[in-house]
Amino acid sequence: MHGGLRATSACVLAVLALAGAGCGGNGDGGGPQEGPSTLTIYSSLPLHGVDRERSRDMVNAIKLALQESGGKIGPLSVTYVSLDSSTAEDGVWTSDRVLDNARTAVRDLNAIAYIGDYDSAATALSLPLTNEGHILQVSPSSTYDGLTRPGGTRPAEPERFYPSGQRTFGRVVPADHVQAAALVGYMKTAGVRRLALLADRDIFGEGLADQIDTAASRQGIAVLDRDGIDVRKRDLSDRAAEIAKLHADAFLFAGGASPGATRIYKAVAAADRSLLLFAPGAVADETFVRSLPVAAMRRMRVTEPLLPARLLPHAARQFDDRFRTMFGRRPAPDALQAYEATRVVLDSIRNAGSKGNDRRAVIDAFFATRDRSSVLGTYSIDRFGDTTLSTFGGDRMTRSGLVLDKVLKVKR
Repeated sequence: MHGGLRATSACVLAVLALAGAGCGGNGDGGGPQEGPSTLTIYSSLPLHGVDRERSRDMVNAIKLALQESGGKIGPLSVTYVSLDSSTAEDGVWTSDRVLDNARTAVRDLNAIAYIGDYDSAATALSLPLTNEGHILQVSPSSTYDGLTRPGGTRPAEPERFYPSGQRTFGRVVPADHVQAAALVGYMKTAGVRRLALLADRDIFGEGLADQIDTAASRQGIAVLDRDGIDVRKRDLSDRAAEIAKLHADAFLFAGGASPGATRIYKAVAAADRSLLLFAPGAVADETFVRSLPVAAMRRMRVTEPLLPARLLPHAARQFDDRFRTMFGRRPAPDALQAYEATRVVLDSIRNAGSKGNDRRAVIDAFFATRDRSSVLGTYSIDRFGDTTLSTFGGDRMTRSGLVLDKVLKVKR
């Protein structure tokens, strides 16, 4: 980390400067090495459009974690800058905003960590920049395997995300190969032997579909159709009719929440009224639930990386209570992951001791995370930067939301 203090160059940023007595010290109780005494944590999340509410809750969860630290790690002050990866005009994250956000953080000599991005494709853009800047990047929600692990179908992954040659990225949510194993295991318990599988053309959807294909082959489920679709098409009835002709036991669409995801599930459910319907948690937002006919809902099964609060550590329920008291609403599930991403960053700064203001030392401390007790459960960070958490909820869908059906434990 370079020495000296410098204010962030962005003009319109929501900055939360937190002061007060810290609740934890650095490793040896001494002052920091030469370098900044004020550190900045950045986040990059889409604050407009369909992801607006969940991103707002994630930002508030980050603020809550920082408030609990008193804005101090030993002698170091910690501030927070929330960056918007979307625009009001587009309503979704944009490449330009994602790249601008990463550059803003890298140019700030006080920057110590970057929380985000929300979407795997956005992370694929920001990560090479934060990596060259030697900034720890922790995502609460990006699950694409190729960001951390070899063996994907795209060339030069994950190496192309790490131009510095050193790993700087991790996540607190299980990668796609873990969710794929949970989804296929859920299908097995439901008696599925033949699966129709479609994906959108996004990096996340294609990557998850590849992992599901692999997991299904290992567990004896035949994948009858493995194709990508353009979810922007208004009429997907022809594609749904082709799925119905396959006489599969189940259908799964690998992709994120979008009007197109809703359309393909509705079309397939209408074309074949006997198919079980499976979905990754990324699809099943409130809009998706409200849009599905009741008959389709009864056949829908969803995997989520978070179990109901009663099955999570007590600290998760405490977070929920504090969040509701402070912000007047129940947090979106992703907020708990953003909260933990912030907590592990703060603890990495703390565990770096007198080098808590050194970017490389903080990265090393993050990768040294072992048997961490957290709101998500106990986990370690492996050599790839992935969490060892591997339990999913297998949920049924109702008008009031997702209801736990099975606890799915994936062997690692």
